[in-house]
Formats: sequence, C-alpha cells, structure tokens
Amino acid sequence: MSQLQIGNSRIEVDPDGFLTRPDEWNEEIAAALAEREGLEPLSKSKLSILNFLREYFQKNHSFPILRYVCKKIGASSNCITEEFVDPMKAWKIAGLPKPPQVFFTSFDGKNYFANPFY
Repeated sequence: MSQLQIGNSRIEVDPDGFLTRPDEWNEEIAAALAEREGLEPLSKSKLSILNFLREYFQKNHSFPILRYVCKKIGASSNCITEEFVDPMKAWKIAGLPKPPQVFFTSFDGKNYFANPFY
C-alpha cells in the first residue's frame, strides 16, 4: 500500500491506485487522484459523473453501463470517455474499490466496451 498526502491528511491507495477506504472520499481527494492520473482539474461535469458512479455503486455494488451513466446525468452518450478517457480512471477517481474482472477495450480510443474475454 502507498499513501498520498492531501492537505493535512494521508490516504492509502492499493498498488493500482484505488482507495483502500472508499468512505474517506471527498472532492479534494478526487482532485488529487485526478492529478495523479494526469487529468486536468475536475470540472462540474466530471464531478457529476463521479458522484453518479458513487451513488450507483452504493445501490448496486457493481459497475454501471457507461451510456446509462451519461443518460442519467444528461450528457452526451460518450461522456465518460470524453471526460476521463478510460472508464476505469473515472471509477478510480470516484474513490471506488477496484472492480473484479471488469476490463474495457477500445478500438478507436473514444468508445470503450466491457470486454468479458479479457
């Protein structure tokens, strides 16, 4: 496990960069995780996606269909890849645990699909 210094606190992340304690998540932590992933500062639309992912996970304990997320927040159908490039980055920045056996494939670098054969 490694630790990130955020303000006056330290948070633990696993070897892949996922929070070990998702309940510690807040927007300041999200901003630090986004910076660590090489993303620009979090915009209102990125925060909408992150908050929706967290709410969805709380209710369903699973990774949602990407287009469903975009539809529910009223964004374009590729909002996650437009904002985060890789859907797993969005999940990580949302402070959620690494989902088991969820892998994404993109043939064009813009559209990602869950790959059950990975």
